[in-house]
Amino acid sequence: LLMGFLLQVGHEPLPPTVGRNVLGRKVLYLPGFFTYARHIVEVDGKRGLFRGLTPRLISSTLSTITRGSVKKAFPLEDMEHVSNKDDVKTSLRKVVKETSHEMMMQCVSRVVSHPLHVISMRCMVQFVGREVKYSGVFSAIGRIFKEEGILGFFVGLVPHILGDVIFLWCCNLLAHFINTYAVDDNFSQASVIRSYTKFVMGIAVSMLTYPFLLVGDLMAVNNCGLRAGLRPYAPAFTSWIHCWRYLSAQGQLFRGSSLLFRRAPVPAACFPID
Repeated sequence: LLMGFLLQVGHEPLPPTVGRNVLGRKVLYLPGFFTYARHIVEVDGKRGLFRGLTPRLISSTLSTITRGSVKKAFPLEDMEHVSNKDDVKTSLRKVVKETSHEMMMQCVSRVVSHPLHVISMRCMVQFVGREVKYSGVFSAIGRIFKEEGILGFFVGLVPHILGDVIFLWCCNLLAHFINTYAVDDNFSQASVIRSYTKFVMGIAVSMLTYPFLLVGDLMAVNNCGLRAGLRPYAPAFTSWIHCWRYLSAQGQLFRGSSLLFRRAPVPAACFPID
């Protein structure tokens, strides 16, 4: 949890090492999951790996409870399973209706749980500057409200919601069209293949929507008084679009998406960290 976010922020306390790619050429690799985790333990102890865990758990709990409440308040009418190509319009309507309902639940749960997500991000990112500004959930709530007002709890919300919405629609529609046009009903394993299509599409689409997650998380800590939210890690962004454009210009829209084989960017390759 902590390590993934530190990679998103761009905190690279360890120098890259020389390795070889599949073609046998020498390249610089940044420390992977286990090396980075070992560094966190050396600096912060084993408890350091769990920074921000309490508000993150509360956020997840709120999200789950909210989804359940919305689902109960606005139940989705049951529809018969449709997979035959002769009923494409009917099956597409079913997918659209289910996705719309799922989108509503996800958006509401995201809004409710986001304040705790912001607190979790800020608790974790204090590792970079060794700060103690956000030491607990209640004290963090008071500090954010005092310094930034109610809007401080919702920084980074828009890109997160956009990422959720794009993910849901792309994943569900792609799975629907693949199951309808690419999987033959006469095939004996058709039902098995269809059951895994959405899962596979989810993995693929999550990579495409990752930049929304990255931008949303960075906005949660940007210019909040913590070292990791200021230069040299990032300028003070005026909006999430400014953040997106900055990362895009730096070629960093997928920063932190990989925890294992991480190639060093050109600047790091030219100027290794001591």
